[in-house]
Amino acid sequence: KTMKLAYWDIRGLAQPIRLLLEYTGTCYEEKFYTCGEVNAEFLNLDYWFTQLPTMTRLPYLEDGDRKITQSNAIMRYIARKHNLCGETEDEKVRVDIIENQAMDFRNGFVMLCYMDFDGKKDGYIENLPNTLGLFSKFLGDRTWFAGRKITFVDFIMYELLDQHRMFRPCCLNNFKNLKDFLDRFEGLDKIKAYMKSNRFIKTPVNNKMAKWGNKKE
Repeated sequence: KTMKLAYWDIRGLAQPIRLLLEYTGTCYEEKFYTCGEVNAEFLNLDYWFTQLPTMTRLPYLEDGDRKITQSNAIMRYIARKHNLCGETEDEKVRVDIIENQAMDFRNGFVMLCYMDFDGKKDGYIENLPNTLGLFSKFLGDRTWFAGRKITFVDFIMYELLDQHRMFRPCCLNNFKNLKDFLDRFEGLDKIKAYMKSNRFIKTPVNNKMAKWGNKKE
């Protein structure tokens, strides 16, 4: 059966989900919304309250009769089907830590991109090495963030680090293990094939009202 992933026509919160669906070989289709366009579904209250009772925001995933919102809940749902949540207790703890730390990192970047970009950019860049240093230290000499085996948080971290590499190309220069992590992730066969396909979204990263990453290049 085919899953359906719905989100804006940007990378945003859905990109790690797309990467995970591709890596796991999941059969899925995408429904894209365009910011600024009024979609008939959004005006149809019957659709909201009867067809999608759990849907409060984008992204959402439909899998048969199951409807899931919240990006990390979607990530975990897919990951559980493929044993990508960590196996040992130590791995599971590391996954939980990175899942939450990554969301803090993402929220800070989103605030910058959508709010006072010009006023806060310099301060954000100045503090970025400290933030990246924490992730670099946590990864250490491991292959993936939880350990030897890839887990769903690696997909989240790849997207965050790649966005920051686009934002500040030199930001990873002093963090060889993070650069190696990105190379290792991009070298995965299914990820490599997806990134070469016409389905892959390189830009825009953010929606039209953002101050950075809002243009299709």
